[in-house]
Amino acid sequence: MAEKKQIPLRLSANLYNAIAAWAEDDFRSVNGQIEYLLTECVKQRKEDGKYVGQEIDKPIELDIK
Repeated sequence: MAEKKQIPLRLSANLYNAIAAWAEDDFRSVNGQIEYLLTECVKQRKEDGKYVGQEIDKPIELDIK
C-alpha cells in the first residue's frame, strides 16, 4: 500500500461530532470516515466533472446539539 500523507485538519466541534456519529454508524474511525468522504467526492468529480454539491463553497448550518 502506498504511504499515506498526514495533514493537519481543523473542524468545528459540530462538524466533528456529526462526522464522528456518521463514522460510528458506518463502523469507521473518524479519520477513516473523512478519507472515505473525500474519496467519494473525488470519484464524483472525475465521473462528471462536478463537485457533489452545486453550492460546495456555501457555508453549511449544522443543526446538531
